[in-house]
Amino acid sequence: MTEHLDRRHALSCMAWAGGGLLWTVVGGVPRAGLIGSAQAAGTGFSFAQVSDSHIGFAKEANMDTKGTLESGMALVKARKPAFVLHTGDVSHLSKPAEFDAAAAILGASGFDTHYVPGEHDVLDEKGTAPFIERFQKRQTQGTPGGAYYSFDANGVHFVGLNNVVNLKAGGLGNLGAAQIAWLEKDLAGRTASTPIVVFAHIPLWTVYEAWGWGTDDSSKALALLARFGSVTVLNGHIHQVLQKVEGNVAFHSARSTAFPQPAPGSAPSPGPMKVDAGKLRSVLGVASVTVVPGQGPLAIVDTPLGA
Repeated sequence: MTEHLDRRHALSCMAWAGGGLLWTVVGGVPRAGLIGSAQAAGTGFSFAQVSDSHIGFAKEANMDTKGTLESGMALVKARKPAFVLHTGDVSHLSKPAEFDAAAAILGASGFDTHYVPGEHDVLDEKGTAPFIERFQKRQTQGTPGGAYYSFDANGVHFVGLNNVVNLKAGGLGNLGAAQIAWLEKDLAGRTASTPIVVFAHIPLWTVYEAWGWGTDDSSKALALLARFGSVTVLNGHIHQVLQKVEGNVAFHSARSTAFPQPAPGSAPSPGPMKVDAGKLRSVLGVASVTVVPGQGPLAIVDTPLGA
């Protein structure tokens, strides 16, 4: 696949996002099946992905981001995941009141939530410090540089990365040498059969470089992951479901709970996209990820907030 996606290919990728579809990868090939099918019925443990809640945004595209995040968390609660991953842009302007409101909604679900920052979460003059203090203090203790960390759950190794500091020209994400060196140490000693889930805000594959939808040094991180048999990379930032499989790595970007963005290259620029009020909740959503013991691929169900 080329680095750039033309509009036709982008829309074909987005076709996977239909409500009620189960996404899984078997032998490196993505397949879809309806929720409730045999594919969806496996046993294992599941976790949820929530992204781009943009609490504090209140413009024409969505005047009630608190309400749509609450709807998203109601869907999550109904699925009873083991925990939640939030892949960034918790807030819109990094304001303490926005962090407070988001934390209250996410905390009310009762699930342990693991966060990584989006670029909208680090606008404060203190950089990542307020976000870390509010959402990552427990996880990042002892991590040089902060805002990135790892943890293990049910035999799966989870790695949360920060690629929104020092954004490059055009808005491309950047991990930086220190974080890549940390990742190398973090993965050392893990067996190649260990399932790996990486979560970061900006995609770790180049979705659309002209809009900054990619991470300029992601190839260095992906090289460190190449020896593992099952790697799933979860991102937000682009506010739509796009998927790609490359070797042993399955990439998945999630919907926002706040507002949609245009398909890559389909508009003059990215940004909040207004849709008919009755359609808004059909293009917002959350994801549920299931790990079945003994089966490498992870199944991802993307669920819209409403029809």
